[in-house]
Amino acid sequence: MRECVTALERASAACNALSCNLRMTNEGIPNLTAFDDAALDKAFGALARTARESAATLHSDAAVEAFRLEWLGRKQGRLNEVSDRWLKTAPPEARKAVGQRFKVLKELIEELLDGASGSAPSDGALAAEAIDITLPGTRRLTGAEHPITRTMNEIVAVFAALGYSVGVGPEVETDYYNFESMNFPAGHPARDTQDTLVIAGQDRKPLRDRLLLRTHTSPVQMRTMEQQPPPVRIVIPGKVHRNDAADATHSPIFHQVEGLCVDVNVTFNDLKGTLDHAMKALFGSSVKTRFFPSFFPFTEPSADVQISCIFCGGKGCRKCKDSGWIELLGCGMVDPAVFAFAAEKQPAYDPRKISGFAFGMGVERIAMMKYGISEIGSFYAGDMRFLGQFT
Repeated sequence: MRECVTALERASAACNALSCNLRMTNEGIPNLTAFDDAALDKAFGALARTARESAATLHSDAAVEAFRLEWLGRKQGRLNEVSDRWLKTAPPEARKAVGQRFKVLKELIEELLDGASGSAPSDGALAAEAIDITLPGTRRLTGAEHPITRTMNEIVAVFAALGYSVGVGPEVETDYYNFESMNFPAGHPARDTQDTLVIAGQDRKPLRDRLLLRTHTSPVQMRTMEQQPPPVRIVIPGKVHRNDAADATHSPIFHQVEGLCVDVNVTFNDLKGTLDHAMKALFGSSVKTRFFPSFFPFTEPSADVQISCIFCGGKGCRKCKDSGWIELLGCGMVDPAVFAFAAEKQPAYDPRKISGFAFGMGVERIAMMKYGISEIGSFYAGDMRFLGQFT
């Protein structure tokens, strides 16, 4: 009987020891028996080292969250245990020292937690960094010149190769430069063919000073002659405006390239040779040119230039109305009256000593021919499907 009691006592003692060990393992925070500075520094220092070692192993959001619960959990967190076991049980004279060290430990845990949260990649970040090699790559859109700009540059390049410089001028012009200096006096019937948009509120100004949107780039010819004595070889690209109804081949806004050549002994043969070379450079060496009498106020004599149809080779088709020829631009020898206007500021333009020729062509018309476009409005619609053909 005594042996049985002894065995039961040994078993009970083992159970108590096991229970005590389990309790200490779960709680993890031992009770303090001393509250002097050395003991407090040793106890809080051990917890700080443990926290740093644990924080160094955090590499995922799940590990960071487990670290937070381990130290800052409201019910089972280690700091909560430190508060219960050390701060609340400390003697009154030691509570200030324990509280100061507790605050420092808590701040350390929060700093470690913030640092771990910033360094541990989240699932969303990992997903964003992942590369799916089965997806097609991102293709950069290739930019290209607008067909009008491209055609204008091609025309300018042809004449630049012949030694012409490029001139530019304002789109808002005075009546003097747009009409009067180009031999369009007030009341001239030719003004009706270039009806334009006039800036409002200028009724009190003299007619020659009233502002309007230029109807051709010819004003730049006069401005150039006023500033530069002959010889002059200039090509002038730019936007112009006319009060035209929009249809398949007309627009109130379009682009021109005009040219001017002034020197001694410039003849109509020079004009024909220049334009014949330019048309061959633009449309191919097989293109032929021919000139028909015409009328322009600023040239005398004047001519319309036709080229052999580039679509049928001159045999006759729908594009050329079965004639084999397409009218493309106007030209002529500069009228002496125009030189007289230039001579008011630049006496070197004496029509008795110099001569010259001028020409002008519509950029849209040439672009429509080169690229087979039937509607001039396609250039201005901003349709990327249309413009994408020129990339």
